[in-house]
Amino acid sequence: MPIRVLIADDQALVRDGFGMILSAQPDLEVVGEAADGAEAIRAARELRPDVVLMDVRMPNVDGIEATAAVCRDTAARVLVLTTFDLDEYVYDALRAGASGFLLKDMRRAELVEAVRVVAGGEALLAPTVTRRLIADVVGRGGRHAAPRPADDSRLATLTARETDTLRQVARGLSNAEIARELYVTEHTVKTHVSSLLSKLGLRDRVQAVVLAYETGLVQPGENAPPAPS
Repeated sequence: MPIRVLIADDQALVRDGFGMILSAQPDLEVVGEAADGAEAIRAARELRPDVVLMDVRMPNVDGIEATAAVCRDTAARVLVLTTFDLDEYVYDALRAGASGFLLKDMRRAELVEAVRVVAGGEALLAPTVTRRLIADVVGRGGRHAAPRPADDSRLATLTARETDTLRQVARGLSNAEIARELYVTEHTVKTHVSSLLSKLGLRDRVQAVVLAYETGLVQPGENAPPAPS
């Protein structure tokens, strides 16, 4: 079955351009378009797409509010698109439930791959949105903020190994990297990730990263890999 995509952007040329790029792929199908956030919410509820490409700045209802509604009311995964590489958009998009964040100056191949990655349940961020930025933004106050005590009540359902896995996910490590870090197989890591997402009621790894910082399990900047140059 092809991946069903809804495109939400207030510029018709952008919608047309994205539609042409995605429709040219045999495994992708554009099932609808929306010119503002309100239309995007209605279309997502009616068409039940797998992925919604969501512009941030749209009239009537903006992309962040629309993302929250789509993630609340449907099973669609939202890939946020914007021309603005600003911290608050990253934070708001992640908190609203977005599974990905890309800038509109991406290449065609990057857009296609982003849709596939997000549809497959993975998280995706623009190259310029570094792991350290996520730690700073979600940490509410930056890398110099005071350490926050861990909120054990939200993590109490996890096993010790699942907690370790969540900590590594929050560092931005891939399954293969986590496997090497914890001396287990990649299949075991996938099992732990699936289990902790289910126990914590999270949609994907992005929300797991947010929760890890919000609960104090990982502190802003803690063990974060250096930002790419």
